[in-house]
Amino acid sequence: MDCQFDQIIPGDCIKILASLPEKSFDLVFADPPYNLQLEKELRRPDTSKVDGVVEAWDKFSNFVGYDDFTYQWLKECWRILKNTGTIWVIGSYHNIFRVGRIMQDIGYWILNDIVWIKTNPMPNFHGVRFTNAHETLIWAQKLKGNRYTFNYRAMKAYNLNVRNSGVQMRSDWTIPICTGKERIKINGEKAHPTQKPEALLERVILSSTNPGDLVLDPFFGTGTTGAVAKKLNRHWIGIETDPNYVVIAQKRVDSIISPKYDEVGHENRSNSKEKRIPFQALVLNGYLREGQVLYFGRTGEKQASILADGQIRCGAYSGSIHKVGRELTHAPCNGWMAWYYIDEETGNRERIDRLRNIIRTCNQTVYKPHRETVKEL
Repeated sequence: MDCQFDQIIPGDCIKILASLPEKSFDLVFADPPYNLQLEKELRRPDTSKVDGVVEAWDKFSNFVGYDDFTYQWLKECWRILKNTGTIWVIGSYHNIFRVGRIMQDIGYWILNDIVWIKTNPMPNFHGVRFTNAHETLIWAQKLKGNRYTFNYRAMKAYNLNVRNSGVQMRSDWTIPICTGKERIKINGEKAHPTQKPEALLERVILSSTNPGDLVLDPFFGTGTTGAVAKKLNRHWIGIETDPNYVVIAQKRVDSIISPKYDEVGHENRSNSKEKRIPFQALVLNGYLREGQVLYFGRTGEKQASILADGQIRCGAYSGSIHKVGRELTHAPCNGWMAWYYIDEETGNRERIDRLRNIIRTCNQTVYKPHRETVKEL
């Protein structure tokens, strides 16, 4: 099968995976059926029905059938991953331990298990068990000892934004379940029973891929992986067996406008051999952070804040550093020379172009955040 980027492929995931070219994906994120083994409807003490997972795709006749299904799709994912690629699999206590064993049997090398702590979990209505307030993600590389992508500095910077603490990101992630406007609904009902929050996928994709990398989701659902990948300038492919989900996911991804990493015509071309550095690279590498203030011109009378996608906002204007500068001056503007930041060590106001030159001097890859070369000790 032609591996066309940024598309949803409808159909059975195992058959489609078998048709994809080997060693072609940088990352796989999989949210497979949990095999919840629900034998009857769940009801609250007031007899109202619990909106749980009752779909046919989560039903298997026994553990043998589930294990066979899991082995097949994981084996195909191993084949199509690049030798430097990694995989994330999320699950609950119903399935994650079986999944982990099968991953190790196939040859994956587990790097971390991440605990997603839900701030707003569904309670245990009858009080017969602990409230199930977390899910587990397994992060593994294809081949033990190979290089793989882990954007350590970017995740420290992300941690600074989320927890106001620029320390190493830990393996416990506190994120609410998908609710409110983010939750996709059809006629007032959840479109998908297990839609994952974008904040979860943002950490997964940002930590273990670089802009331009190719991400696969073999259980695409309503398209969270594709939506986040597009926002972060990663390519993606989704596989989905349910035609209703395909329609919902396609509409969702199509509604997203990919961020522009820089605008042609505003870049100083005096030295055509110099690497082009996207402004977002300063954020991903931890030189600047989301929410930080930028100052326009030497006087700094006008200020802007940095957004998570690498754009900036100044009053009613938002966009790239060049676009916002153009709106403020009503003239062409090279944002690298126009915007300033406060150096935290010296307290001096410096042009953001200074940080761009630091990245060039360090010889970092142009469109990619800092890549840590990691080997298993």
